Amino acid sequence: MTQLALRGVPLDRARVLRLLQDYGVYAGVLALLLANVLLTPHFVSAENFRTQAVQVAPVIIVALGMALAIGSEGVDLSVGSVMALSTSLISLYLGYGPVAAILVAVLGGMLVGLANGSLIAFIGVQPIVATLALMVACRGLANVFLPQLKDVRDPTMASLGSGSVLGIPYLVLIAVALALLVAFTVKRTTFGRQLLAIGDSRPAAQLAGLPVRRVLVVVYVVSGALAAIAGVLATARLTASDPTSLGTLMELSAITAVVVGGTPLSGGRVRIGGTVAGAVLIQLLTATLIKHDLPPSWTQIAQAVVIVAAVYAARERGRR
Repeated sequence: MTQLALRGVPLDRARVLRLLQDYGVYAGVLALLLANVLLTPHFVSAENFRTQAVQVAPVIIVALGMALAIGSEGVDLSVGSVMALSTSLISLYLGYGPVAAILVAVLGGMLVGLANGSLIAFIGVQPIVATLALMVACRGLANVFLPQLKDVRDPTMASLGSGSVLGIPYLVLIAVALALLVAFTVKRTTFGRQLLAIGDSRPAAQLAGLPVRRVLVVVYVVSGALAAIAGVLATARLTASDPTSLGTLMELSAITAVVVGGTPLSGGRVRIGGTVAGAVLIQLLTATLIKHDLPPSWTQIAQAVVIVAAVYAARERGRR
């Protein structure tokens, strides 16, 4: 009887850890919502929820691409700079019409992703090194194209940034649509299965005859495109192009959302729902601290604690 009881202890602990890893991010979101409902004045209002949703939408979009990169056992540090590059391209090409400017901005992000993917897949550069180089280069290029902040005066861009359908902002609808599309791609397509196999073991994927190089290039092209879309939406919301500050530290926010959402840094698994919830959790945490007049440094500390807890949980799972 004692032996059974003793054996039951680690089983219970394992089950708790597994539940925490799988559903902890959702529990965290619910806990923060409940705490704000009870303790934060004027939190429960349509305007506040709209503001929070609009602010988190670009983070979700960037984090989707980051989840794919991390799922392939890589990382994309250039996403924030791609946002800056896209906002510069919007201003440069807006004279040709908003549709043309948006297409050029997204194409610019895809070209950056193509450069990242080619360095990683064909030359063998480590993802952190390749994307770090492009992060620096893209930010510099964005400032060359547009040395200072510039207002974006265009009715289509203004409507994209502030418009809504049935009270739901366009930015939120786009983020949700992209999340569903990426989730479907990961779960239901051959490309998604190949991506996970490559992230789990690249040598084994090569021996199995999978198109490793092509998949890696596509992953980073998609990540660049999503970052560019986020840059376009952020520009539309702000009605201004600011390549100096737009996208700053976005790569860290995206990595945080992905890791907290349950996607392991070792690759082989992608949790899109968890990534979205992770982005919402970080946004709620930031908003909570701001509404209670705590300095921004506390937000960074809180994010660091959340990241460490998520990585620790993943480490425990790896041990078992």
